[in-house]
Amino acid sequence: MAEQCADGVCSMQLSIEQLLRMAERLVLQRRFEEASPLIEALGQAPQMKMQYAFLKGYVAVEQGDLNTGAKQFRAVLADHPGMTRARLELARVLLMQGKDKSADHHFRLAAQDKDLPPEIARTIYASRSLIRDRRVWSITLDLGFAPDSNINNATGDKTVDLIFGNTTLPAKLNDEARRKSGIGQSAAITTGVRLRLSDGLAVTVDANGQVLNYAGKRADDISTLIAAGPELTLKDGSRIGVAAVGARRWYGGRMATEGLGARISYQKDLGRSARLGLQLERRDQNSGFSPAFDGTLTSAFVSYERIIDRALVGSLTLFARRESLRSDAYSSTEIGGNLGIGGELPHGINAGITAGISRALFDEPMAGISIDPDRPVAAERDDWRLNARLFLGTRSISVAGFSPSVTYTFSRTISNIGLYDTNRHRLLFGAARFF
Repeated sequence: MAEQCADGVCSMQLSIEQLLRMAERLVLQRRFEEASPLIEALGQAPQMKMQYAFLKGYVAVEQGDLNTGAKQFRAVLADHPGMTRARLELARVLLMQGKDKSADHHFRLAAQDKDLPPEIARTIYASRSLIRDRRVWSITLDLGFAPDSNINNATGDKTVDLIFGNTTLPAKLNDEARRKSGIGQSAAITTGVRLRLSDGLAVTVDANGQVLNYAGKRADDISTLIAAGPELTLKDGSRIGVAAVGARRWYGGRMATEGLGARISYQKDLGRSARLGLQLERRDQNSGFSPAFDGTLTSAFVSYERIIDRALVGSLTLFARRESLRSDAYSSTEIGGNLGIGGELPHGINAGITAGISRALFDEPMAGISIDPDRPVAAERDDWRLNARLFLGTRSISVAGFSPSVTYTFSRTISNIGLYDTNRHRLLFGAARFF
């Protein structure tokens, strides 16, 4: 620090490191008005971009400007996702704003820092417990449009081999039975309510709905689901939930399926970085298209989630699904799994990628359909099902509270019966708002 005086006026020259130390000292002493010009001066030095954003965010929060604070802490994490102090400050701001779900996410990531002092780790645990106890409701609204290579999820084949007596003949599929492309509009809403009854006991209600609208009605797809029931939190922090479940789907302007059932779920944190989840669901199903599709659906899921570093989360899900329908030819057993990784990348980008594979075997042959044009033998359907999803989004851009994203999904059914062999690509350009 060099002092220069001329004509009775003295000035000091500070190195950038000295400027930073002085700004930090003034902030710790809560002399924010004196610290502000020094912080702004730091903003002129490219190498101090992180320190400038952090100090500006901290001062903003201490002066009651939570929005600016959150914005600045996100700016720090955009380039330095492993900076635990900034993540903790962002979690604190989100908690003060009532954004409990987002706050819990950042507290959980911050807890992975192995160098956390014990008192900070205890504070994080207490904050996450507070969030679980006070969480009342959450809403996510997602709007967008979706170019789709196969809006009716149909085959690209032109014919199917049908059995007539002792021979097979190719039957031409009409246009409605074959793959169509298009651009649709999408809207999805996810809501949750958690009402605390006593220590460790709450009632939860989760509901979601999705609409895909295309030109005309033939490929319009609307689905809704609601689950409600008690949730018990045990002394070790694990949670057990029992819920009644109701679901309904409309396709092409008609009720496609509806059903009621029950769900049992279990979730347990395995240390600070891993989580295990189990879910079993059974639901009756009524079809609006044909009684052949009436029956019961039973599914079981086992999921394992682990924080890979301070900003990425990996997951593995194994599942089994049984459809016992009135028609044995449409009844099936499916077993498969999904693998995914997602989290925060530099420059404020949130990203995730998942991929999965399953196999579905059906109980009886499909009457009247052959897979060999030279042999009039009814075929027993056998499917391999592939899926993939890539998500990119950012919270650093917001218009009326909506943040943009783009999602690519791919699905492929490799079936021994050409009528059910499908291939689908879809891009969803969306904007989501979290309440």
